[in-house]
Amino acid sequence: MPSPEGVVEALGHVRRRIESAGGDPTTVRVIAVTKGFGADAVEAALAAGLSDIGENYGQELVIKHAALGPGADRARWHFLGAVQRNKVRVLAPLVDCWQGVARLSEGAEIARRAAGATVLVEMDTTGSPGRNGCPPGEVPGLVGALGELGLGVAGLMTVASPDPETAAQAFRTVREVADRLGLDQRSMGMTGDLELAVAEGSTMVRVGRALFGDRPPRRPGR
Repeated sequence: MPSPEGVVEALGHVRRRIESAGGDPTTVRVIAVTKGFGADAVEAALAAGLSDIGENYGQELVIKHAALGPGADRARWHFLGAVQRNKVRVLAPLVDCWQGVARLSEGAEIARRAAGATVLVEMDTTGSPGRNGCPPGEVPGLVGALGELGLGVAGLMTVASPDPETAAQAFRTVREVADRLGLDQRSMGMTGDLELAVAEGSTMVRVGRALFGDRPPRRPGR
């Protein structure tokens, strides 16, 4: 069970890693990814001063939000998973930032349920079959179309290849596209590659293992 003291210590290490990569630990936002953990991990993150909480699965987000009760409002909830349109209705009142928008149809459903919501466009930088994300060449058009729906497109997000050289190039590409489009936010980098991402201009790193340790096995039906 993650403890506030343990998360405080781990967060200090994460921020030192950010600084060693050339980033400013006071401005690079740390998203605490509590996927697979219980509501106690969210509580520990909040107690450590982390208000940005990332979830990949809609059901987990709903359960943890309910478990925290009024305390859930202390968190800024980032939905990191692929957007399933049939789940948007339930998630819309809870999610503060949708980081996995990859298609106009997804954005249209979000706009219908949560006008003016903040979104990030997920860019596919691997080309791997089955990987969520918008192809790089289609990102400008999607960003423009989402803006026309009234959504607040804050930036771009990506999940890079595990290969360091390929990952560094992917992060560089995301930064260049974001710069061309005038987007401020770049959600890039996780526990294993945050230094590469920060060196290429990440403004948000999404870390779970670095804060909470190894994720427990996922229970069936979750």
